[in-house]
Amino acid sequence: MTQEHYFSSSPAAPEGLREIRVRLAGREVEVVTARAVFSPEHLDDGTRVLLETVDEPPATGDLLDLGAGWGPVALTMAMKAPDASVWALDVNERALDLVRRNAKKLGLPGVKAVLAEDIPADIEFQTIWSNPPIRVGKEVLHTLLRTWIPRLAPGGTAWLVVQKHLGADSLQRWLAEEFADGFEVSRADSSKGFRVLEVTRD
Repeated sequence: MTQEHYFSSSPAAPEGLREIRVRLAGREVEVVTARAVFSPEHLDDGTRVLLETVDEPPATGDLLDLGAGWGPVALTMAMKAPDASVWALDVNERALDLVRRNAKKLGLPGVKAVLAEDIPADIEFQTIWSNPPIRVGKEVLHTLLRTWIPRLAPGGTAWLVVQKHLGADSLQRWLAEEFADGFEVSRADSSKGFRVLEVTRD
């Protein structure tokens, strides 16, 4: 299996469901993962750094996990903010099915695992948390961020974790140029070879 398979909308690889134990929102939980999704064997280092860095999510409103995979970010948001609507967005149908299974398993009815077209156009997000799919390429990544960062509500913040050697600093510069009007871009943290970038809407 190549790393790129998790970008597929309908992976061809056998599902190969497995259960793993991970620590999310201060709890040891058991979740289901599968082949052809991002980091199926463990909570990856980038997501761990992100979850250790971000502020507490808003208690209510609409929250977005951009590039959900099997759901560690969305599940954490929902565990910390059970009254919020947590939108877990991915292109990979297998990943979305895993998010649904895991949200049900953990008793998190506020999680909505969706494709982009399933999110109503009028929704603004109180926060966006993302370990974005850097390996899709710069053009696709930039389009993704241009689409969703402007959907932040006023005062809302997007938190993005990116490996330093995969272009975190150049992405920070691009974000600062692209969102120079109405947004503040900064580096919130640097840990274990990752940068956590913060984009706040004025």
